[in-house]
Amino acid sequence: MEKAVLNVEGMSCSHCEKAIKTAVGALEGVKSVTVDLMGKTVTVEFDAGKVTLDAIKEQIEDQGYDVI
Repeated sequence: MEKAVLNVEGMSCSHCEKAIKTAVGALEGVKSVTVDLMGKTVTVEFDAGKVTLDAIKEQIEDQGYDVI
């Protein structure tokens, strides 16, 4: 398992948190997703053999947020 902490701009409420958790959590190989609204970070635990970090970032951006 790999763990990545992504800096994400544009998150401000529980709806944002739920949207990201649902979208990223739906990817095969993602074990857990933690959203920190105050810290503007998304922490993802994932199996790099099943999903790439780029695919995770793309999923977050598809929800309307900016991964820095």
